[in-house]
Amino acid sequence: MDYLVNLSTLPQDTKSADAMAKSGVTVRRAIPPELKLIVRWIDEQFGEAWASEATVAMTRQPPTCFIATREGKLVGFSCREASARDFFGPTGVDESLRGLGIGRALLFTSLNDLKALGYAYAIIGDVGPSAFYEKAVGAIPIPDSAPGIYAGMLKS
Repeated sequence: MDYLVNLSTLPQDTKSADAMAKSGVTVRRAIPPELKLIVRWIDEQFGEAWASEATVAMTRQPPTCFIATREGKLVGFSCREASARDFFGPTGVDESLRGLGIGRALLFTSLNDLKALGYAYAIIGDVGPSAFYEKAVGAIPIPDSAPGIYAGMLKS
């Protein structure tokens, strides 16, 4: 199911800066020379479909892929407008580093980027951890949105 986020009421992210500093993590927009490294990492960690979406996000100008790095290594990513306009996702964090607030920082970075473009709402496609999105940004389910834009997607 897809979820909707009201960007006009998006709360101020008061937690991420301190959490990222404490964890030694930097969140920033990816740059094109990093494309193959980022896509390879996403493919290995999360699969081919997300790697494909990240490839699209990386080829936009400017890229709509954000990354989290720690000690010069990729530890997380988020994309916006990879599969459809105004969509957030995919996003993922290295399993060993979950719980440090990296996903939250990436989420707010991407949603604020959409808000800066003038969008009033954002769609989170095919939500996995719905409770996380509901709590972090007040996301609400969109009725009758499954399977959404991924209906009929090739599997092999």
